[in-house]
Amino acid sequence: MLCLISILIMPAPAYADMGPKPSVVIDFKGLGNDKYYVTLLSEIASTGPHSALGEHPNNQRYHEDDEDYEIWEKFISYQDKDGYYFLQYFRECSETSQFTWGYYPPPEFKILIYFPEYDQFAVSEDVYDRYAFHSYYSVDAKGLELGSITPTENIKAVRNYDYTWELISLFVRIIATIAIEILVALLFGFRAKKQLLIIGAVNIVTQSILNILLNVINYSQGSMMFVFYYIWMEAFVFIIEAGIYSILLPKYSSMVVTKKRLAILYALTANIVSFGLGLYIAYLIPGIF
Repeated sequence: MLCLISILIMPAPAYADMGPKPSVVIDFKGLGNDKYYVTLLSEIASTGPHSALGEHPNNQRYHEDDEDYEIWEKFISYQDKDGYYFLQYFRECSETSQFTWGYYPPPEFKILIYFPEYDQFAVSEDVYDRYAFHSYYSVDAKGLELGSITPTENIKAVRNYDYTWELISLFVRIIATIAIEILVALLFGFRAKKQLLIIGAVNIVTQSILNILLNVINYSQGSMMFVFYYIWMEAFVFIIEAGIYSILLPKYSSMVVTKKRLAILYALTANIVSFGLGLYIAYLIPGIF
């Protein structure tokens, strides 16, 4: 857990256990079949692994051999009137009509759309924020005249928080954490039915409380308070799990003697493993964690 906490307090993006990961999701309406690319212009020049060109040494994300190099060049050439930065992250959204920035999106941003067919940009004049850990917006672009738009076109976005998706995401995180901890328990020799039931029950309680509180804290108080609470709450969850496991798991062991420290080591290992897999799953499925 000390390793986990040290990762959390580093300036790079940190993810622990199967906890939620920040994201911004924007749905687009009214753009028809036109091909378009979307990015978020950031108030700050760097956030997590994303940064403006030249902000860090050798941080150019696209090169001439890359498929979307020309699109990247277009975004690089764009000059925002308020000095907002292009962080070299963009996606084509023509087929899905949805843009997702699921790996440490900027806290405050503008929405920028590029239409290659017209070689034109459309940008939001208003500034939007990551108002919740998973922030949802909707853009209705039916009024855009694509043949004559300018970079000062006023795109309007409205908050569109997806409570259903948040409940599904919460359920998936809890189930994933339980599955991983049970698998690790089997490797540690905790295979009795009552042992596995204890592990499952403990995780249902701890992970439900942890994820619900963190979402509420971040939604109402912002990301800084989220990080503060995340650190000590995650450590507290480990202490609770280690204490319960060290008392209850040995009682139902098939081994002659099961030392308490083995149960504590199991709790630590299970948290570290779920942390690593949670990071990988978050990369595969942006926004699920």
